[in-house]
Amino acid sequence: MITANRSDIGRIRTVNEDRAWAVSGGPAHALAIVADGMGGHQAGDVASELAVEAFREATQASVASTLSGAEAELLIRQAILQANEVVYGIASQNEQYHNMGTTVVAALIQGDQGVIGHIGDSRAYHIRDAAMHQITEDHTLVNELLKSGQITAEEAANHPRRNVLTRALGTEANVEVDLLKIDWRPGDVLLMCSDGLSNMVDDARILETIQMPDLDLDAKAARLVELALEAGGDDNITVVLLQSHAGRAQEG
Repeated sequence: MITANRSDIGRIRTVNEDRAWAVSGGPAHALAIVADGMGGHQAGDVASELAVEAFREATQASVASTLSGAEAELLIRQAILQANEVVYGIASQNEQYHNMGTTVVAALIQGDQGVIGHIGDSRAYHIRDAAMHQITEDHTLVNELLKSGQITAEEAANHPRRNVLTRALGTEANVEVDLLKIDWRPGDVLLMCSDGLSNMVDDARILETIQMPDLDLDAKAARLVELALEAGGDDNITVVLLQSHAGRAQEG
C-alpha cells in the first residue's frame, strides 16, 4: 500500500491545527488518521496532536496484522476512544485548553476490506472505477438541517454556521464513534481530508485530480492542496491518500 500525506496552513489561519499520520504495513495493509483541531489559545493544534499520537500508539503495532472484521472494528473504536480520553483529560486539567477538541477520521485497510471510524466533519471518500463516494457523514448542525429538509444542499454549502459541529473528540468524557466497513479492491483509492479541502474544492475537481494518470499519489495530494489554496485557502488543508501497491512499505 502506498500513502501520501500533505498539510498546509492555508492563506488565512496563523496556526495549522490539522494533524495527520499514515503508514503502510505492506502491499495490502495501511493505517491512517486525519484530525482537525478546535479551541482557543491555539488549543486546537494541541488537541489534534494528542489525538493523532494516541491513535498511533494504540494501532501501529497492528498495521501489518490480519485481523478479523470484528477485531479491526474494535481496534479502531478503542483507539479513537483512547484518544478521546487523552484529549478530554488534558482539557479538564488545564484551563488554557478548556473545551478544546478535534475531528477525527481514521482508516485501517487490510486485504480486501477496510474499517473507517470518524467523529466530526473531516471526511473519507472511496474512489473506484471513475466514481467517488463520500463514505462518512458530517456531524454538523448544517447536515442535521439538511437531513431534516429544513435547508437545501445549496443553502448548506453556503450556510454561515456550516462549521458548527454536533460531535467532536475530546469535548466530553464519552463520545460516540461512527464505524463503517468498506470492501477494497486493487486500484481503489481512499481520500481522507479536513474540511479545508472539502469546503473549497468540489467533488468533480477532486475526482479529476485523483484520476490524473501522469501524477503519482504524492503529487495528487499536493495538487489537491494547491486547488484548495487557489480557491481561497480559508482554512488549514490536510489530505491523506491510500492506494494499493505491491511496493515496499512507506510512512508519511
